[in-house]
Amino acid sequence: FFVIRFKRDFKRIRKKHKNLSKLQAVIELLVDEKALDPRYKDHRLIGNWAKHRECHIEPDWLLIYRITDNNLYLERTGSHAELFRK
Repeated sequence: FFVIRFKRDFKRIRKKHKNLSKLQAVIELLVDEKALDPRYKDHRLIGNWAKHRECHIEPDWLLIYRITDNNLYLERTGSHAELFRK
């Protein structure tokens, strides 16, 4: 499922001409319930994002997601600064 903020993030990423096939490849692995390669640095988040996971599509291009009751929720995508600015 796409969360509304993810849809906005996706539009922003598309305008930056990022290689969307990289994002698609990661999403397909997650949908198929396959483990992500270590290069994606998949890990749990803490604090307000404690029920979520993050992986790196590129060094400064992240995907934040959660899996609940066998449903994949795509929460956010973008750079560290865009997603975690204070």
